[in-house]
Amino acid sequence: MIAAIVTGSTETHLVALNQGSDVAAYQSIHKQVIKPFLVLQDDAQNAGFDLQICSGFRSFDRQLNIWNGKVSGMRPVMDSFGYPLNIQELDAWKKIQAILRWSALPGASRHHWGTDFDVYDARPMPEGYQIQLTPEEVQGDGLFAPMHSWLDEYLSSGESEFYRPYEFDKGGIAPERWHLSYRPIANQYAQSLTRDLIAKRLQESDLMLLDVVLEQLDDILHRYVLVD
Repeated sequence: MIAAIVTGSTETHLVALNQGSDVAAYQSIHKQVIKPFLVLQDDAQNAGFDLQICSGFRSFDRQLNIWNGKVSGMRPVMDSFGYPLNIQELDAWKKIQAILRWSALPGASRHHWGTDFDVYDARPMPEGYQIQLTPEEVQGDGLFAPMHSWLDEYLSSGESEFYRPYEFDKGGIAPERWHLSYRPIANQYAQSLTRDLIAKRLQESDLMLLDVVLEQLDDILHRYVLVD
């Protein structure tokens, strides 16, 4: 069961969270994360923010669609500064690295676990606004920057078990200030995620650039997966 959970191949560990909002009203998260998330949400509410999830659980198949869409050029791939890349100009390994900068490898995404999700502040959003999940939204004069400034202090105070696994740039995944993880359960799943487990799940799929991914899998795990 653990293998299926950590690779995004089951939803038995999840429950649907009704956020009562127009943007992704229902998000699935881990059963054991519901209660601490509601505490986080209440604390944010008391501080003047409407903290909501815009991307919770993503299955292996969903992550696979994102991956193949980017490899094929059907989905945009961004550079480290958020500008579009012409991925067709890159060789296979450089394509993979460019994609991994912002998108997880299927079978190795923390979003599979239900412990991790991307958050935003629904209160200041204009009607019809499309969330981008870009650095500009969460820093400086960004729409969601005030909530994330509050989160800076809240998370560092030790009042919560949530944290930002991608807070700093370690040369692999770009910093994602909007990505929160519930440490107690996420750490357990991270310890269960092995090279062989990921490789086996990928070999059962139609992942594009599979041969190169498997060839570079040790480096991918070191730089983009087991970075916490």
